[in-house]
Amino acid sequence: MQKKYRYILLDLDGTLIYSHPGIYSCIRYALESLGEKEPTDSQLRKCIGPSLMYSFTKTFGLSEERATLATAKYREKYSVTGVYENEPMEDVLEGLKALKNAGYRLAMATSKPKFYADIIADRWGFSEFLSVQVGSGLDGSFPTKSSVIAEVMRQFGASADECLMVGDRFHDNEGAVENGMDCALLRVGYAEEGEIEAVAPTYAFDGFADLTDFLLSIA
Repeated sequence: MQKKYRYILLDLDGTLIYSHPGIYSCIRYALESLGEKEPTDSQLRKCIGPSLMYSFTKTFGLSEERATLATAKYREKYSVTGVYENEPMEDVLEGLKALKNAGYRLAMATSKPKFYADIIADRWGFSEFLSVQVGSGLDGSFPTKSSVIAEVMRQFGASADECLMVGDRFHDNEGAVENGMDCALLRVGYAEEGEIEAVAPTYAFDGFADLTDFLLSIA
């Protein structure tokens, strides 16, 4: 018999929104401000999903001190323009409404700072369908996807076997596995070629409509 879920945890970038225009421009601004080399397209794509500190240290090789400065410069621009340079992905609003109406409790679980994630969720009308919204803190709290997921579970009072994490990158699957829950990855997000196959999530879907159809079929 197909397993049922009560709680659906949703990543933001690459799952609910296309966010690369704002993120790319702000990363370029931050690196240029610090006198770093111009990032490549491949490097920029890797930055969609993980935390800024992870991206600046792992992708660009900055020290923690330099990465902290780069993060501050990124947010300097993001808070003015970048937070508005995004748009909903296909079928998301319809899917959120259908899932909520089917009795699922929905949460946003993102590594993006909650302050900005809430602005985006309100702007595009996601918030009315979400029971819980968790992101990283500007103070450094919830720095990993695993810690974000754990906080959503705490707020719901949910066990791992009741939850499904939905995202698009290996960090989403990694965070789900670390919390003992299943994960669905969407192929329409920002995963690199072969990334989804390499991490072998519980499910993989071509888009949000396919995810919605699956969850409605087992509700």
